[in-house]
Amino acid sequence: MIDLYTWSTPNGRKVSIMLEETGIPYRVYPVDIGKGQQFEPEFVRISPGSKIPAIVDREDGFSLMESGAILMYLAEKAGILNPGDRASRWRVMEWLMFQMGGVGPMLGQAHHFIRFNPGKCEYAEHRYLKETQRLYGVLDMRLAQHEYLADDYSIADVATWPWISRFEWHATDLNAYPNVKRWYLQIAARPAVQRGYRVPDAKLEIPLP
Repeated sequence: MIDLYTWSTPNGRKVSIMLEETGIPYRVYPVDIGKGQQFEPEFVRISPGSKIPAIVDREDGFSLMESGAILMYLAEKAGILNPGDRASRWRVMEWLMFQMGGVGPMLGQAHHFIRFNPGKCEYAEHRYLKETQRLYGVLDMRLAQHEYLADDYSIADVATWPWISRFEWHATDLNAYPNVKRWYLQIAARPAVQRGYRVPDAKLEIPLP
């Protein structure tokens, strides 16, 4: 049994989708970041960085923060979505790190300046919109030659897809990136992704272009 501490954000959805893909039993503990619950001492003991998601593996009492680390942990525990052979595994790591170091932080800044604070800093809006477009372009080139980011469906896709699911927040038309659109819809059709997307809010629907 895994205890999942999460909220309805791209990083939170990475882990709920992964748990659905693995079939590992889990319980959900919502952490309302809009109310500052991520700073409460009980949660900080589990996640010292005061960010969701975090997990506690009740099998051995092991706790873990940081979504990328959690994805690798769950892939190892379940034996899926991270290949065993060296070359394939490092290809997955390459694209997982592309998400962790690029897609997540940069698109997160686009959310902040373009969606939530428009008109306050023209420089920042322009900077993060251009970087968002560049990252979409990189993904589109990759997916023009590969069905998934690392050839087979993997934790690299699980990590990246929830960020692309906010394409409307990025002022981005997925039709301008046809390979990303194909990939996005293909993953959106997976039952585990549909279930994981709705954690912890069962009313939410996956945005479709």
